[in-house]
Amino acid sequence: MDGHAVVIGASMAGLGAAKVLADRYERVTVLDRDELPAEAVPRRGVPQGAHAHALLVSGLQTLSRLFPGLPEQLLAEGGSRFDTGAGLALYRYGRRWPAAPTGLEMVSISRPKLETVVRARVVAEPRITVRDRVAVTGLTGDRDGVTGVTLDTGETLTAGLVVDASGRGSRSDRWLGGLGFPAPEPVEIKVGVAYSTRLYRRRPGDLPGWSAAFILPTAPDETRAALAVPIEGDRWLVGLGGWHLDAPPADAASFEAFVRDMPDPLVAGVLDRAEPLTEPLVHRFPSSRRRRFERLDRRPAGYVAIGDAICSFNPIYGQGMTCAAQEAEALGTALDRHGSASAAMARDYYRAAAEVIVTPWRFAVGGDFGYPQTTGPRPRGVRLNNWYARRIALASQVDTGINAVFQSVQHLVTPPSVLMRPRFAIRVMRAGRRRLSAARR
Repeated sequence: MDGHAVVIGASMAGLGAAKVLADRYERVTVLDRDELPAEAVPRRGVPQGAHAHALLVSGLQTLSRLFPGLPEQLLAEGGSRFDTGAGLALYRYGRRWPAAPTGLEMVSISRPKLETVVRARVVAEPRITVRDRVAVTGLTGDRDGVTGVTLDTGETLTAGLVVDASGRGSRSDRWLGGLGFPAPEPVEIKVGVAYSTRLYRRRPGDLPGWSAAFILPTAPDETRAALAVPIEGDRWLVGLGGWHLDAPPADAASFEAFVRDMPDPLVAGVLDRAEPLTEPLVHRFPSSRRRRFERLDRRPAGYVAIGDAICSFNPIYGQGMTCAAQEAEALGTALDRHGSASAAMARDYYRAAAEVIVTPWRFAVGGDFGYPQTTGPRPRGVRLNNWYARRIALASQVDTGINAVFQSVQHLVTPPSVLMRPRFAIRVMRAGRRRLSAARR
């Protein structure tokens, strides 16, 4: 495919899109308003970058297809690999899941390090140019479509395709409106999530028997969560927070008090053994947002959005980077099918992106509506779905086979339809009764 493509934003979504486009365009230019650091440090344009990020198993698989050898490179850079069932200690519903392999392996690493590694791979592509410290101020085009971008330097860059990876604060509604195109329907779920993060020095024995720990609340009575995950530099990233909190811990004393109030002692045990390296850093996430591009009757040629510019998930579920990577692959598929960045290509891409989003959005929004304080459009059947999801989770605490299937769905490896198969549902009901009976004894 000839010509020039422009990507707005050097986020993980933007970097994945750039790699896909480099296989289909003669030139790709990635633009970012930040000064992109050479070292793996948080940057202003990624305000949540200092906090925990999860790359789900399917996300790692997708990025590995885009960037062959990436898992091995992340491990060489200090990442940690572990099985989701045997290495991650997970606590909820009053007990910890027993350690049992699922065959699903994650790589834990900080968001800045992951972005730095991937960006270096993108910069090495001969067809890609990454420009930092430059902001896009608008789109060029007409009522037929988008033809490029204008920059704060006064430049205009023409492009056969513009990919908006500028995040949840994207200004494209206004920009597209100026060209006569309708804005997508917005959906906002106010979740009131806030969390605090602190780094600790990591040594063997800090988390006996496990590689990482995650304590989740049981809605609606419990609201607090805690996690400890290994990152590069022999460090622990410890995050504390939850839903609809008055205030997350903002200083060392409240951080310690918060973790000691958790129902499982694993994360508190890490703090007992590990040396703190930073002060607590707070981040607030008021709402999940989705823009329903797939429902538009009219879309411009030459433009698509990706990542948080389409859907910004509650970060506690760790779905954002995975969905962005899968959307990048969907963009490549749509371009190959149509041969150009036509309006029809955009239509098919947004339909595919909606399919990527539908399962994680259902999981996240369903969990969020476990709290009466959560507001926004309530999906149909959310109470029934939440009831069944809880039954599966309880059953998975006593049936390792159910746990392996459920985790595969949660990691977006296996389609959720497997959870509705009669044989699986019967197994869930039986195991769930055993779990509930054991809890009453």
